[in-house]
Amino acid sequence: MNDAENTLNSASQPLDERVNNRSQRPSSDAFKAFMASNWAPSSQELPARDAVASYAATRRKAISDLFKGERLVIPAGPLKVRSNDCDYRFRPHSGFAHLTGLGLDHEPDAVLILEPAGEGKGDDGGHHHATLYFRPLAGRDTEQFYADSRSGEFWIGTRPTLAEFEARLGLPTAHIDALETAITKNVGAPEIGGISIRLVRKVDENIDALVDTARYNTAKDPDNLDLAVLDALDEKLSEALSELRLLKDEWEVEQMKIAVAATVEGFVEVVKSLPRALTHARGERVVEGAFFARAREVGNELGYDTIAASGNNATVLHWTRNTGSISAGELLLLDAGVEADSLYTADVTRTLPANGTFTAVQRKVYEAVLDAADAGFAAARPGTKFRDIHTAATTVLAERLAEWGLLPVSVEEAVSHKGQQHRRWMPHGTSHHLGLDVHDCAQAKRELYLDGVLAEGMVFTIEPGLYFKNEDLCIPAEYRGIGVRIEDDILMTADGPVNLSAALPRKADDVESWMAGIYREANGEGSQHSPA
Repeated sequence: MNDAENTLNSASQPLDERVNNRSQRPSSDAFKAFMASNWAPSSQELPARDAVASYAATRRKAISDLFKGERLVIPAGPLKVRSNDCDYRFRPHSGFAHLTGLGLDHEPDAVLILEPAGEGKGDDGGHHHATLYFRPLAGRDTEQFYADSRSGEFWIGTRPTLAEFEARLGLPTAHIDALETAITKNVGAPEIGGISIRLVRKVDENIDALVDTARYNTAKDPDNLDLAVLDALDEKLSEALSELRLLKDEWEVEQMKIAVAATVEGFVEVVKSLPRALTHARGERVVEGAFFARAREVGNELGYDTIAASGNNATVLHWTRNTGSISAGELLLLDAGVEADSLYTADVTRTLPANGTFTAVQRKVYEAVLDAADAGFAAARPGTKFRDIHTAATTVLAERLAEWGLLPVSVEEAVSHKGQQHRRWMPHGTSHHLGLDVHDCAQAKRELYLDGVLAEGMVFTIEPGLYFKNEDLCIPAEYRGIGVRIEDDILMTADGPVNLSAALPRKADDVESWMAGIYREANGEGSQHSPA
């Protein structure tokens, strides 16, 4: 073969195959036969039912009650490419995780379908039969076992079989090869005997396309198909899945406690890392790495990108670059959360003196923020509105700003809707719901969220702050470069709020004592070492 023929053959190779040009995998028949032989049989013993299974069934019934007679399609989502043929670690869509009880990375491309079964004739007295469709691992006698880097057991390890998932979840399972038929069969207008579909969109493009095609092919007038109406149908399902998570069940509350406890461990590791962080050009990265290591050791992952912000970086609300140094005498604002294996995440912030001791002005700002947090906590009672937490916390901040001579108007004018001058130094909200997503229940209606009434089972944050930027000419120089936020995770009970993250010190004196204790323990009992 001449050079021209080689060039032609190379150019005609499909792009999606070229990723394997570096590969030197054997392909002989002898190799394939040898690879398919002499493997120990897989265990046939089925696992016990997961503790979450009954709770997930109750959640599915709640959704079933809202959408009688309609097929509901909830995808887990596919793997997402990070770089070329390297994927991000897989995390399923939170709505899928909530209705199945599945966490971790078992089920890329899986889809949960709730098939209408007639009123009261479905699972657990509901109106649907649920089936989980996914791709189990291929047998060890197949090429996929050793040749498929995305799903082969030789590459990614074992995954549960159909039977194992069914045993664990109490949920019927089916091979993903049957998914297309399950989604598209009998689709059409209900008045002519068809089934209407609702889909959680923008999770899996392939499922979006499959549902859209089925709707188009079965429409009475495809050219005039009202896409806005169909989008509204789908959005209603996403809204319902989000609102279902406003109240956490007992199992979810336990998972939140696990995530918070792991997060507390991460904060301890951060304090241990501060002496080294103070000597490193990217001290913020040292802090970020210390927390991440603990998150991966005791949990699944970070619940969100860690904010490790020192000095003026602490006045940037979502500073996740974490490229800065940390200097003695500065504050470190650490906003971080561990995601448990169940995918429930904590979200906690503490502002720490980098050398273990607050300066006078740092302490003054810190204690103002703490007073605001305490006011928000006092306002959080069953029956009060979610928005009342924010009002209580920001009113305290306005009062402190006025006392310091920083507020250009009266407190009364500032806290009015026409004022809000105090929000220059805290432009974010005070609270958000927390759970499977760090900003959980995000698609809930306003009247159930911001205007909603606090109720037993809600989990949310209280996180006031003050951020005085170096560039802010409205404030005296002594305040500039100070950013403080204090954030706790709150469980609402029938008796009132419970601070799930109370194990992390909040008062300035307690923060200093806690840090000093960690240093003494790290350096031998009685040592007075600090990171200064």
